[in-house]
Amino acid sequence: MMLALLGIAIAVLLIIRVPVAFAFLGPSLVYMWVGGQSVGNALREVFNAADSFPLLAVPLFVLLGSLANRAGIADRLFRFALAVLARVRGNLGYVSIGTSVGFSWMSGSAIADAAALGKVQIPQMVREGYGRRFATGVSASSSLIAPVMPPSIPAVIYSGLAAVSTGALFAASVLPAIAMAVGLCIVVAVLVARNPKIRRGEFDRREVLASTKGVLLPMVTPVIILGGILGGFFTPTEAAAVAVAYILVIALIQRSLPWRELLEALKETVLTTGAIMLIVASASLLGYILARERLPQLLTEAMFAISDSPTVFLLMTVILCLILGTVIDATAVLVLIVPILIPIATSYGVDPITLGVIVIISLMIGLLTPPVGTVLFVTASVSSSRVGEVFRGTMPFLIPFLVIVAVAVAYPPVIMWLPGVLGL
Repeated sequence: MMLALLGIAIAVLLIIRVPVAFAFLGPSLVYMWVGGQSVGNALREVFNAADSFPLLAVPLFVLLGSLANRAGIADRLFRFALAVLARVRGNLGYVSIGTSVGFSWMSGSAIADAAALGKVQIPQMVREGYGRRFATGVSASSSLIAPVMPPSIPAVIYSGLAAVSTGALFAASVLPAIAMAVGLCIVVAVLVARNPKIRRGEFDRREVLASTKGVLLPMVTPVIILGGILGGFFTPTEAAAVAVAYILVIALIQRSLPWRELLEALKETVLTTGAIMLIVASASLLGYILARERLPQLLTEAMFAISDSPTVFLLMTVILCLILGTVIDATAVLVLIVPILIPIATSYGVDPITLGVIVIISLMIGLLTPPVGTVLFVTASVSSSRVGEVFRGTMPFLIPFLVIVAVAVAYPPVIMWLPGVLGL
């Protein structure tokens, strides 16, 4: 009964648009007080959740993405991809995806990707006759590559919660992220073939050479991050710190980051990190309550009563994540469900790395689905479009994401292929 009342209270607060962190924290504190639990113990649980060395990488990766954006790296990647693919019919659609892949090596955030690239890509696609629905759809959908491709902020949070190797989770995420990009390209090819207004551009060798100079130094960043982590030279936190220092050096050399923009990047990092950590802390208290009420054990027994198949467990997990991702922030969902799912996954013999990749991709799909759909609102804002129009534009691009999740559920070893090759 107490859990039911707790769930109803949280649902009501979320419906009336109370911030997620406070929607979790308020009812949880009331539960502790009514149950005769120490409020001091509750606060200690909240602070302990934020006092985590792996989570120290989160503000550094947020800062890295903000610096890359404000230093104009996203614009340079767009110019380079556009120059290289000038002769390809429908090139702006492929450029949007390719730029997202390149920027994902530095940002790790779908929202940062959508904000930084959408305001450049969407107006140009509309001017070239692509149609606003297509332009907003491909731009919003391609931004989902960033939180899957390393350095992924959700992966850092998951690895800290599940006590697994961040490097192994990063490695396991590479192949699904590439598959997402390929799937989006296939959808672009199909949609472009049905639009006779789209024409090829003119290839300019001088533009290719000029744009290449602008991306050579920034594209060393993923080598620093992934090479350092997978090679055992850095922890993820150290790799993020080194990458931030490297971006600052590039910005200094290229004079692309004025002092005002640097201060804005630091301010954005503080605000974003504060929001993430507040969600992590409040959701951890709710997780403590659910564990105290033996919810993981009850769910394990209920799921085994339904089926003892790992595939069925993963399928139910995907459905749960797709539903929760539509109404709750992905960070909050991760902090809430990962401590519950890990023991259940262990009972089913599911690798926690495999579970992590499937959970992250499933939750990221929620960024493109109402009523929360953060990326939908960001894309609508930067393109002066209606949220409904953006959502209709993204619908064809959701298909490859769902196919990738289905393949991962049906054949989990495909996710662990690269970690196995690297010995992680």
